[in-house]
Amino acid sequence: MPRFVLSEAHIHPAIRERIATLNQDIVKEVQDAMVNHAVVVVGMSMNPVPRRARKALDAAGIAYAYLEYGSYLNTWRRRNALKMWTGWPTFPMVFVKGTLVGGAADLEALIASGELKQLLA
Repeated sequence: MPRFVLSEAHIHPAIRERIATLNQDIVKEVQDAMVNHAVVVVGMSMNPVPRRARKALDAAGIAYAYLEYGSYLNTWRRRNALKMWTGWPTFPMVFVKGTLVGGAADLEALIASGELKQLLA
């Protein structure tokens, strides 16, 4: 199922570059982590759900990289670049071998079913 994304043809040429590069450093940092780590968890402080995802990985004995971007009180504009890039609306964002698998509940389901170990094999 394709995601709905505004066509570049419907973005005025004068602002295309600004849109394309807005906060892309945060996206690049996550992409770089995905190259170097099989599992990457992206979260924010003060949010218990990224902590839940990390605890599930720890309990399963699975190594991961954790990237934290701000809290509820700051950095939300920069985090929006991640939400726009992935289409995933909440944190954590969990990536396995470069594929977004969802959030903490999705990760827990993958662990419980044994699928996460299969994905990592």
